[in-house]
Amino acid sequence: MICVIELLAPVGSKEALIAAVESGANAVYLGGKMFGARHYAPNFTDEELTEAVRFAHLRGVAVLVTVNTLLDDSELPLLVDYLRHLYEIGVDAIIVQDLGVAVVAKKVVPNLPLHASTQMTAHNLAGVDFLAAMGFKRVVLARELSLADIEYICKHATVEIETFIHGALCISYSGQCLMSSLIGGRSGNRGRCAQPCRLPYTLVDAAGNDALQQADAGAYLLSPKDFNTIEVLPQLIEAGVTSFKIEGRMKRPEYVAVVVDAYRRSIDSYQAHQSDYTVSEQDKKDLAQIFNRDFTTAHLYGKNGRAMMSDRRPNNRGVRVGRVLEYKPANKTAVIKLDESLAIGDIVEFWVKVGGRVNVTITAMTVDGKAVTEAKAHTAVTIPVSSPVRDNDRVFKVFDAALMERARACFNRADAFRRIPVDAAVTVAEGSPLVITLQDSERFTGQAATAFIAEKALKRPLTPDTVMKQIERLGTTVFSLRQLDCQIQDEVMVPVSEINDARRRAVEALETARLARFYRQPLPQDKSIVSIQPQARTVNPENRPELVVNVDAVDKVRAAVDNGADIVMFGGECFGNRPLAAEDYHAAAAYCHSHGRKIILNTPRLLNQRQMQELQAQIALFNEINPMAIGVGNIGTLHLFRDRIPLHGDYPLNIYNSVAAGYVSNAGLASLTLSPELNFAQIEELAAKKLAPIECLVHGYLTLMISDYCLLGSFLGGSDIQKCGKACLRGQFWLKDRMNELFPVATDQFCRMHILNAKELSMLPHVPRLMRAGISRLRFEAKYSPVQEVARVTRLYRELIDQGERHPLLVQDKITAAEHENITRGHYFRGVL
Repeated sequence: MICVIELLAPVGSKEALIAAVESGANAVYLGGKMFGARHYAPNFTDEELTEAVRFAHLRGVAVLVTVNTLLDDSELPLLVDYLRHLYEIGVDAIIVQDLGVAVVAKKVVPNLPLHASTQMTAHNLAGVDFLAAMGFKRVVLARELSLADIEYICKHATVEIETFIHGALCISYSGQCLMSSLIGGRSGNRGRCAQPCRLPYTLVDAAGNDALQQADAGAYLLSPKDFNTIEVLPQLIEAGVTSFKIEGRMKRPEYVAVVVDAYRRSIDSYQAHQSDYTVSEQDKKDLAQIFNRDFTTAHLYGKNGRAMMSDRRPNNRGVRVGRVLEYKPANKTAVIKLDESLAIGDIVEFWVKVGGRVNVTITAMTVDGKAVTEAKAHTAVTIPVSSPVRDNDRVFKVFDAALMERARACFNRADAFRRIPVDAAVTVAEGSPLVITLQDSERFTGQAATAFIAEKALKRPLTPDTVMKQIERLGTTVFSLRQLDCQIQDEVMVPVSEINDARRRAVEALETARLARFYRQPLPQDKSIVSIQPQARTVNPENRPELVVNVDAVDKVRAAVDNGADIVMFGGECFGNRPLAAEDYHAAAAYCHSHGRKIILNTPRLLNQRQMQELQAQIALFNEINPMAIGVGNIGTLHLFRDRIPLHGDYPLNIYNSVAAGYVSNAGLASLTLSPELNFAQIEELAAKKLAPIECLVHGYLTLMISDYCLLGSFLGGSDIQKCGKACLRGQFWLKDRMNELFPVATDQFCRMHILNAKELSMLPHVPRLMRAGISRLRFEAKYSPVQEVARVTRLYRELIDQGERHPLLVQDKITAAEHENITRGHYFRGVL
């Protein structure tokens, strides 16, 4: 039996919806005007969503709506109304990032299926199992997984698995990127990513020198190539993936048409002829032509390093069509030796060695002095070029007029491109109405009869040809006539207008029958979420939070304890590409215990399947040490150890509202760190609800990105990324942006790259307000700080917590003297969009 492979297409506009459906998508995903992770796409109003769902459902296409941003408590009432609307119009599922949104959805629309967004960073089987236990029907895996891990998860998961197969890649794990948020206030977790990964950077060393000067590197060091799996689709199909997802809600509808069409035919081809799967050269060219930053299979087959990156160009590069043979400045024309065909209306770009790019729309062209509308490959063509170019400059076609015209045919014609075949049966006899019955291939039927009662014909009796001419006039409907069974008794007459009216009503009845399967029972009137939304309680005005210091080395443990830390967090990712040994954990715990301090042993925030197995062994060590708690930063680790000793939920869990906080507390977290994207007012509101001991990040260099791509190893570690030369151990490095800000680059023991904020978070002047808010713990992120700085900063926070407003630096208004110039208050006072 052939299994159904869902091809899931991105839709950012009505035109893209039509393009996706007409090109063969089984399902589409789109966003409304609220709570979607592509805020800058056109998206759909509530009325447009209703129309979109009907359009797709009539054609048997599922509609998934993105509700995949983090929400704060003030937005939850609006969420309730929005979810009810999505349920009532028949949306097939919602795609969710926020655990709190999932809890609200299970409460108010329990029969609306939940799909876990890739923003949830589900990257191991335990994470998938966590979401399955929560009620999710499908999980979209992180794009960093290998094919082996995808296959393992598909084999053992109890829910559907969806993976991306084509489109743009994020360089950071999705849901774990704070770069756009913390440097520009536009949060990717709130749907407003400014794509800082597509900007130019320079990698500099401690002396400020360009570390890649001899590496032949481009400036776009964080910009990955586009994902393309069309040639390896059989392996993904055999791995057991349920749904293949194309990225691109911000892309134009022509892109949707071309990409969906190519993958639709490829999936069908493999399922029909598994032993003879090939991808045509034309399909490969079309995928490249419609949009590419060059292509990669990303992490499917292991780390690709530099080969995964589009470091010389962060946007569409088009398809190379040739090189310049000669530029003639007198008449401003260029002669190009073509590798591919070129036509009037195409747009080309010259990659000029000096001066960047020259973009030209072709309005005229000659071959051998004769005007032509198209020039074939391997010919020399002359075109007008207003700006100078040079001999041997490469020429790329970035817009193919013929391809775009073909793509537009999918969505800009009045009648349907991909129709549903129907069989029609017509019966008529004197003294009875003419009855039309339509049935489609899924056996849905629609029937209508004429109001006119057939009479004996006096001149021109009704014939099968006359009936056929009226029945096949299905016009702009989604149906096409496959065959007609016409049973006419006697010589009768029925007006053509009556036949047409009956045909129209039969079509409407068939449409109603096709849509009936999507009908849902009405929702109850009660919209309250009080039972799942914790209420505020009185905050102790004498609240004295504990001071937490997060470190990854034993000497820093000593510095933190000696200078007043109440709790030390130890372990997890360790900067400097060095793992911690069992003796390190024992030494850290022993020092804390001997000084009457508590210790939380951290687990890594990201763990693939192999690393999850290694973690099982590490937990035995942790149990032996008996820490205050084990720190968890992903839903997989939370699921795996929810019944063990107390767990602390770290900030990568993205706890942004009280419903999410309440859920993870009930799921086994004894304490939790709030999202660093919350502002002061939001934090105060959450703290007042006393869900569990709440911790806030108040100091340190925060990780903006965490990536399986290692910049240092890719460009400085040698040609073979699998045998990296460990450049990260030869010194410190920073990424310098266009504003000359320096972002530290660190690597951990898993060879993952961490890009830290250029500015150090400091809330020293605001410790008294943090105390009044009722926050249980204040945390110093000290992994990147030297030992002396760990000691100094820990001591300052200790004094401020102990003395509060009475601290001399506050009394004398000199607290900022304890800070350097390059600090930030994070989102405490500005929040995020």
